Amino acid sequence: MTTTSRLLRLLSLLQTRRDWPGSLLAARLEVSDRTVRRDVDRLREMGYRIQATMGPDGGYRLDAGSELPPLLFDDDQALAVAIALRAAPAIGAGIEEAAIRALGTMRQVMPSRLRHRLDALEVTAVGRPGDAAPVDISLEVLVTLANAIRDRETLRFDYPARGEADAAGHGMHPPRRVEPHHLVMSEGRWYLVGWDLDRCDWRLHRVDRIRPRVPNGPRFTPRTVPGGDVGEFVSARFKGSDVNTWACRGTVVLHLPARQVLPFAGDATVTAIDEHSCMLEAGSWSWGALAASLGRFEAGLEVIEPPELAEAFAVLAERFGSTSAAYDAGASGAGPGSTEPGSTEPGSTEAGSTEAGSTEANRPAGGTAAERRPSS
Repeated sequence: MTTTSRLLRLLSLLQTRRDWPGSLLAARLEVSDRTVRRDVDRLREMGYRIQATMGPDGGYRLDAGSELPPLLFDDDQALAVAIALRAAPAIGAGIEEAAIRALGTMRQVMPSRLRHRLDALEVTAVGRPGDAAPVDISLEVLVTLANAIRDRETLRFDYPARGEADAAGHGMHPPRRVEPHHLVMSEGRWYLVGWDLDRCDWRLHRVDRIRPRVPNGPRFTPRTVPGGDVGEFVSARFKGSDVNTWACRGTVVLHLPARQVLPFAGDATVTAIDEHSCMLEAGSWSWGALAASLGRFEAGLEVIEPPELAEAFAVLAERFGSTSAAYDAGASGAGPGSTEPGSTEPGSTEAGSTEAGSTEANRPAGGTAAERRPSS
C-alpha cells in the first residue's frame, strides 16, 4: 500500500467513528503505531484537526476545523451528493449557482466509473399542474432559523402580510416572538414550525416572509409538537385540522374508468367497479369544497354517502344555475343589474349559500396542497 493510499484509508476510518484507539488503527492499516503517528501528522499538515485522546486506549479523534478540508466519499455517497446538487434548484433557497459550481468541482475529480453513472442521470424538477410556483428565499434567513433551532433560542422577527412591502410593513406591527421547532419544505415553499409566545399556540410561518431581528431572545426548553410527529402536524394544518385527516369525507361513484381518475385523485382512494366506473372516497375542509372538487372530473356521478355531500351538490347546482341565468340575461340585452325569475338579487343570499367573507367563500373549491397552505 502506498503512502497516499494509506492516508486516504486512515482518513476514511477516522470519519466513521468518533474515537479510534491507536492500536486498532495500526491493526486495520497493517502498520506499526509509529507509522500511524506519522500519518496522523501528515493529515494535520493538510488541514485536518485530529486530536489525541488520553487513557489506556489512547488514540485519535477527527474534530471540526475552521476551514473545510478535503472530504472522502465512497461511491454511493459521492453519487448521493451529486444528485442532491442537481436537484438543488427545486428547494428555492437561492443556492442554484453554488450548487452548479460544487457539482462541477465534484464531477471534475470523479473517477470515470462514477462520472459515467452521474452523466447518465438527468434530473429536472417539475411541479404538478395547480402547484404554486416555488418562492425564492434567503439562504441567510434559513441558516439563521436553523441556528436558532439548534441553539434553542427564541426568535424575534417581523412578518409582513401578503403583498406588503418590507419598508411599508416594517415597524407597523410588533415583532413575533416564537420558539422555533423545525424547518419544513413542502412543494417549493419553506415553513417554520414554532410555538408563538404571544398567541400561545403552534403556528406555521412562511420563511419567505420572515424578517429576523437581532439579537435572539432567551433560550427555551423545547416543547413537543402536537402528536409528536412534525410531518403529521404540518399535514394536518394544511388540511385545516388538528389531526391529519379531512374534516369532511364522502364517497361517490364516478362514471369514469379508474385509470382515468387515478392521475388526478390526489390523496383520495379510487376503487375500480368495472371498465367504465369507479368508486372515489375523498375529503376536503367543507362539503361545498368537496362537491366542487369532485365536479372537476366532468363526468356523471352518484353520491353514496353522506347526505351532507348530496345537499352540497344541490346548493352548487342552484348557484351555478343562477350564474348561467344571469349570464344569459346579460347576453340577451337585459343589461347589468337586472334579474330574471329565479335568479339571485345582487347582495342577497340563497338558502344554503355562503355569505361573502365567510370561511368557505374565501377557500378554493379544490383540495390541492398548494391551495391549502397556511398563512400564520
